[in-house]
Amino acid sequence: MKNSEILWKHNSLPHHLKKEFDDFLNELVPKSESKDKLIEKRPLGLAKGLIKIRPDFEGPLEDFNYYMN
Repeated sequence: MKNSEILWKHNSLPHHLKKEFDDFLNELVPKSESKDKLIEKRPLGLAKGLIKIRPDFEGPLEDFNYYMN
């Protein structure tokens, strides 16, 4: 939803609902800010060398040989 749509809808509300709408938005803003602070970027390469992929990883599975022939 575009900002202009939100503003238009806000302006079309009766006064008592505008107050409720504003209160709701004021509750949402701190929640979104706190989530942003909790998510920290992890350094790249933490699992390097821990995961090994077989050379035939993309090859056909033996379980499906019956269906592929």
